[in-house]
Amino acid sequence: MGPLIVIVVLVLLVLITLLAGVKSVPQGYEWTQERFGKYQRSLKPGLNLIIPYIDKIGRRVNMMEQVLDVPSQEVITQDNALITVDGVVFYQVLDSAKASYEVRHLEQATLNLTMTNIRTVMGGMTLDDLLSNRDSINARLLAVVDEATEPWGVKVTRIEVKDIKPPADLVASMGRQMKAEREKRANILDAEGFRQAAILKAEGEKQAEILSAEGRRQAAFLNAEAREREAAAEAEATRMVSEAIASGNAQAINYFIAQRYVDALKDIATAPNQKTLILPIEATSILGSLQGIAEVAKEAFGGTKR
Repeated sequence: MGPLIVIVVLVLLVLITLLAGVKSVPQGYEWTQERFGKYQRSLKPGLNLIIPYIDKIGRRVNMMEQVLDVPSQEVITQDNALITVDGVVFYQVLDSAKASYEVRHLEQATLNLTMTNIRTVMGGMTLDDLLSNRDSINARLLAVVDEATEPWGVKVTRIEVKDIKPPADLVASMGRQMKAEREKRANILDAEGFRQAAILKAEGEKQAEILSAEGRRQAAFLNAEAREREAAAEAEATRMVSEAIASGNAQAINYFIAQRYVDALKDIATAPNQKTLILPIEATSILGSLQGIAEVAKEAFGGTKR
């Protein structure tokens, strides 16, 4: 019975030794191997063999990208405004040995480093710059923190400022300032609209005056030309009557007088205030005048045929 117990104990010892020498590392992690307390190597994901009782697992390091919340803290800006800021940090361990043995409490160290640089960067800017240049702040924080964590085997991939909260009284003042600025812009736009409307109206009136003057000038030119032609025709008629009288043709005088007579009757008849027309003349005089016109026409047409 004694030898059997010894065999069982030996088998169990062998099994425990084999299990102690085989390590299965999950995906996304690296384990550090230590021999008598000194770092030997990093175990990659999968099955790994170590020497039992001599080697042991030191640190289990998460190699995936991780998120670290930055708690709210108060920051005094360059223009002495007290604001409350929080953020978030994304980082990834690239070297498990450095992350395990170059720094103690990696997450706490990264968090404190980020908070310190937030106060440094934002404390050198005015409140207006903080509210309008958040991308620039994120880029500056990323460059500083990533360089500082490089000896720890850590790569900071992104730093984002989540919220910037000014004091309540400052927010109210900013609201009043924004409202006043918007009202100012609205008044400027209204004034500019009125100005443009006045300019366009004046320009339209100017063009209308120019076109009206041009029309009057053209009408005056046409009236003058008409009067000139009428005077020329009148002069020509007078000349022909004078020549006829000089040649002894009495009918020309009758034609001239009858034409004037008929024109005068037409003006009297077409007057707007004329309702009744009284002719203090004899009908035989009118017929005689018309007969004279007919004689002149016959002579004219007859002369043309010859």
